Amino acid sequence: MPTQSRLFTPILVGGSLILLINFALRASFGVFQIPIAADFGWPRAEFSLAIAIQNLAWGIGQPIFGALAERWGDRWAIILGALLYSAGLILTSMATTPATMQLLEVMVGFGIAGTGFGVILAVVGRAASDDNRSLALGIATAAGSAGQVFGAPLAEVLLGFYSWQMVFVIFGAIVLSCLLFLPMLGDGKPASRHELEESLGSVLGRAFRDPSYLMIFVGFFSCGYQLGFITAHFPAMVTEMCGPISPMGTLASIGITTTSALGAAAISLIGLANIAGSILAGWLGKRYTKKYLLAGIYTLRTIAAAAFILLPITPLSVIVFSLVMGALWLATVPLTSGLIAYIYGLRYMGTLYGFVFLSHQLGSFLGVWLGGALYDAHGDYTLVWWVGVGVGALSALIHLPVREAPSRLPAAAAAV
Repeated sequence: MPTQSRLFTPILVGGSLILLINFALRASFGVFQIPIAADFGWPRAEFSLAIAIQNLAWGIGQPIFGALAERWGDRWAIILGALLYSAGLILTSMATTPATMQLLEVMVGFGIAGTGFGVILAVVGRAASDDNRSLALGIATAAGSAGQVFGAPLAEVLLGFYSWQMVFVIFGAIVLSCLLFLPMLGDGKPASRHELEESLGSVLGRAFRDPSYLMIFVGFFSCGYQLGFITAHFPAMVTEMCGPISPMGTLASIGITTTSALGAAAISLIGLANIAGSILAGWLGKRYTKKYLLAGIYTLRTIAAAAFILLPITPLSVIVFSLVMGALWLATVPLTSGLIAYIYGLRYMGTLYGFVFLSHQLGSFLGVWLGGALYDAHGDYTLVWWVGVGVGALSALIHLPVREAPSRLPAAAAAV
């Protein structure tokens, strides 16, 4: 895939549109938390576990789809991902037991992996020039946030007209629209046998022996924990823990009259703020040391989360927190993926980022599952929130010793 000197190319636009659709639907799952529990009378932990399994499958699937894209080409990996994503959503609409729903979320998670960051960011990163790469990755990440802006509110609106089962079917059909943008991504030629052997052997082995790669791997865990918990539980947390909305206030005047609607709007606000946050992070990543930017982002997240839970939870504090956290939400993604590309090169960025993203999804699994389990045990989300504050502080510290310098590549990979 040739390097482009222009920033906005068909590859960047097509990849961004696929990520927009992917994240619009994925970010809406927290809105279904209460309707599904009410429909079946399940404990909160049951659907939480389904979302947690989805996130874990997404993480496991990410390096697999990265390797598939390198072997067979990007298009085939994305097609397979879209088909799995759509089928998983439609089949989930037919589930009537927790175990069935949890099993089907494995399919959804793999589908998200095939149409998500690991594959798309590798395509965008390889196509961008050195000068534009960090910003291009930030723009593609921001596109995912743009999807988050309307994903949760769309689900909330549709639930006002249809059952949650029908909304899942509608979402399954929407996923397939990703395939319309495949021609914009170029050829995506697969790697040669020699390159693949080198990837799975030399490059991965060298990365996992590198303390810096392991620190990036561990550091991305807290990002997943915080994002997974907030996406899956924040709408319900706001519904139940936020103070009442004044019927004469600004929120009521724009149609947000219940804390349930505010919870869905909070996810949208996070996505809206992150459009700017991701682009800014990509722009800064070209000019400043990425590891220090990452440490700063995790520090600010930790402060924001601690302040939110210590202060009374009101409609105003929900809005302020959503905007602050949104600005930091996926700002870690262009910096983390850009850091991997800078240290290890572009040829196997999809696979290497995929394994780091697995750590992100292990954190996401824990955040989503613990959110439901500790809620059922204690009746609120306070304890699991404080765990998130702690892991955020750990990530801020662990990025500081990362050695941000190009690693010596094998001859074949260096030639790419």
